[in-house]
Amino acid sequence: MSVVRGDSVATDAPPPSKEEHRLPTAEEFSEVQQSAEFAELRRTFRSFAFPLTIAFVAWYLLYVLLSNYAGGFMGTKLFGNINVAFVFGIAQFVTTFLIAWWYSRHAAAKLDPKAEAIKSRMEGGA
Repeated sequence: MSVVRGDSVATDAPPPSKEEHRLPTAEEFSEVQQSAEFAELRRTFRSFAFPLTIAFVAWYLLYVLLSNYAGGFMGTKLFGNINVAFVFGIAQFVTTFLIAWWYSRHAAAKLDPKAEAIKSRMEGGA
């Protein structure tokens, strides 16, 4: 059986829940935003994301600056036609994928459970 454009494709997502969820009020959102639980969630996110972002931007700028101002170094052949600039360029992609993988593990282990607890409490009215 082939899938034709416009056909729906089954996914692993569960079907939508039949039960009604109560929408939180603006006051409840403000209350949660001021809570220690939400502050801990923000702190956990920021303590991971900000240092990693700064490190990656610094690594990227180093690559750009070396490419512009250290052409001799970046043109150094390592083996065959592979030079330092090529290796650093590939390392940029590798670093990007590693950071994405590391963040997804961090989020699944530390952020998602905290966020789900807050969401459940708000939707359940507890």
